Amino acid sequence: MSRAGQRALTLTRWGMNWERLITAFLPLVVLLCVGFAALLLGGVQAMPLAVLPWIAGIWLVLVIAAAIIGGLRFHRVHLSDALLRLDRTLPGRPLTALSDRAAIGGEGALWAAHLAQMQAASRHARAVPPDADLARRDPFALRLAGLVAVVMALIFGGIGQMGQGIGAIASTISPRNTAQAAVQGGPAWEGWAEPPAYTRRPAIYLNAMPEGEVLELPKGSLLQFRLYGGDGTVQQDIGQLQGDDPQAPVFRAEKSGSVQVMDRRFDLTVLEDHAPDVALGQAAARRADGRMIQDFTASDDHGVISADAVIDLDLAKVDRRFGLAIDPDPRDPLDLPLPVQGRNRQQIQGQLVQDLSRHPWANLPVKVTLKAVDGIEQVGQSAPRATVLPGRRFFNPLAASLVEMRRDLLWSRDNARRSAEILRALTWQPDGFVADDLYAELRIAVDLLESGDLPAEARDRLAETLWQSAIQLEDGGLSDALQAMRDAQEKLSEAIRNGASPDEIQQLMDQLRQATQDYTGMLAEQSEAQQADSPDQGQEEGQQITGDQIRQMTEEIQRLMNEGRMAEAEQLLDQFNRMMENLQVRQSQGQQGEGSEGSQSMNRLADTLRDQQRLSDEAFREAQRQFREGRTEGGNGDLADRQRALREDLEQQRGLLPGQGSERGDEARRQLDQAERAMEDAEQALREGDEGGALQRQADAIQSMRDGMQSMGDMLAEQGRQAQDGQQGENGYEGQQPGQSPGGQDTGGADEGQQGRDPLGRQNASRSELGEGGPNPASRALELLEDIRRRMGDPSRPKDELDYLDRLRSRF
Repeated sequence: MSRAGQRALTLTRWGMNWERLITAFLPLVVLLCVGFAALLLGGVQAMPLAVLPWIAGIWLVLVIAAAIIGGLRFHRVHLSDALLRLDRTLPGRPLTALSDRAAIGGEGALWAAHLAQMQAASRHARAVPPDADLARRDPFALRLAGLVAVVMALIFGGIGQMGQGIGAIASTISPRNTAQAAVQGGPAWEGWAEPPAYTRRPAIYLNAMPEGEVLELPKGSLLQFRLYGGDGTVQQDIGQLQGDDPQAPVFRAEKSGSVQVMDRRFDLTVLEDHAPDVALGQAAARRADGRMIQDFTASDDHGVISADAVIDLDLAKVDRRFGLAIDPDPRDPLDLPLPVQGRNRQQIQGQLVQDLSRHPWANLPVKVTLKAVDGIEQVGQSAPRATVLPGRRFFNPLAASLVEMRRDLLWSRDNARRSAEILRALTWQPDGFVADDLYAELRIAVDLLESGDLPAEARDRLAETLWQSAIQLEDGGLSDALQAMRDAQEKLSEAIRNGASPDEIQQLMDQLRQATQDYTGMLAEQSEAQQADSPDQGQEEGQQITGDQIRQMTEEIQRLMNEGRMAEAEQLLDQFNRMMENLQVRQSQGQQGEGSEGSQSMNRLADTLRDQQRLSDEAFREAQRQFREGRTEGGNGDLADRQRALREDLEQQRGLLPGQGSERGDEARRQLDQAERAMEDAEQALREGDEGGALQRQADAIQSMRDGMQSMGDMLAEQGRQAQDGQQGENGYEGQQPGQSPGGQDTGGADEGQQGRDPLGRQNASRSELGEGGPNPASRALELLEDIRRRMGDPSRPKDELDYLDRLRSRF
């Protein structure tokens, strides 16, 4: 047999011996683990003395029986058994073949060739891993329970506990030595201070506290003691005794004082638990879809458990006219839970986002009060704030009338007769005014209101019908398109998170494109209709964006997914979702809108460039400070976080740049993409403490941003000239000389007049404002490197300083 076969055979035999050993003595091992854990964890001391000898005796009998049975079942593995198991894993059973003898014909050349082949096969032998099949032999996993008990005992137990446990067993035989054994086995007492669970503070082992240290505990903490030997006492003036066992007294800390246990004194300071503070932020805002957004803050010394916003009608401030003239039906205040989930509940800043546009109090005066509750159910309350409950606004006259009637019915059922008269007037001669399906619904509502019997359930169903009718009139199907777009957004986000296949993601992306196109098209038609009917309406402050920008943003999401950058695609999709919430589409006509859009992009890029220059300056000053102090640090997380924020902002701007498809526009995007990569490298260098590398990459980012802005400026200037030429052609000024106004006055030349200004004639940011005129971070880094080399050339400097300078040089 080859040497490899011999080694594999030996290891296999050892493994088989272990299998038989653990199989035979597994019950004994479990029993020993349980007994060892009971001694270390104090389980023996906790047992009543009358029961302890019986349990100890039963355990000892079981141990002896398990040892005897294991000894009888265990048999050592013979070499032939190990050879047979190993041989089964090899093709052709070469190990057995090596021990064979030729039956006839002697052992000639053919037999020698056969043995050589088997010898070669034995070299591939590998030890068979042992398999005791414990899962089948121990279906209740008692082996794992014993192992866990031993680990817990080693972590939380102690040798003293073992001695006390043995002493407790011995005391059942010789009671006179109980106290002496307890004292000799460990300390005469032990104590723990356990703060209330809601404070999330750990328990304190009092024996480990330094002498004279003041113990500070939250109010309601439990102090538990265990006395050994029977002659100990605990004196205290902090609260009430919670138990009646003199050997294990428990006290609840209610006030500051002291605790005397035998010869040890603890001075205790009880920390009062104050009620939580909660306050409203700025006045509630209304989204374009009618949702309410209310900022709030909450704090507590141990953490806020729950918080609610209570909204009640401010009846004194309601304009009591028309359907609101009569007294309202009783209605309970609104109780809305505030989002306080998270790790840090001691200081909370959050937002309550709720759609209350269907509530009867929508667009009416209300009072908002916040309440917060801590772990011991103390309640903190904010001062009531008078406000108008945000709700959806309707601009279609018929829709607004239906919503007002709905509000009157929900205000009081006594308004049924009045609402019926208004509905009858609205449905008089409906041709060209009310659609057929809506007319049928409104006539049913009139009959129901005039019946004189309007239960609360029927009133609520009618209110829902009026609301849906108003939505249909106002949106013309826009709400369905919005819901379809939201569903497509949610499906795509979930597919990205769950790692769906590329085909599935592409299909969902196409659905999102189509749903977004349908929604924005309907929204644009509605905006144009509103502007034609009432120019002063519909001008709520909101996000302005063009259809081209929406297309560019979806294309950017598609590009990120194609490149496999799913996390970035999901982040951009989330920004897209938030943007579409408050969307007001304005379709850009001609070059003037494009120029305004481009100038806004240039302004944002200029701001980002200046922020990048300031960040580079701070990184350079940080490197100088470390050099002067003669030390290095492992990184600067604050500067790295700011660098990441700038990169993410630039990435968003790049996705919304105009000029998609144009040569200069694509060049600008390419340069900004290079700037983003340089920013990412600079962020990594800052986190690793490589200021020299960070400065170089920041300089690259600044240069790439300048090049990108130059390309964008050239594109906008060209668009501006084309727009100017087109306007002059329309006004009959094609024959003007460059640099002359329509009146013939010299303007200094068309090209010259554009120098220093953007396509709309506004002053461009100067080169110095864009950071080009200031000192270059790369040149400053070279100056610093030169100064390091100069200092290293001075042999009179201490060796430690020269070693530090050498390390610092390697970073630049």
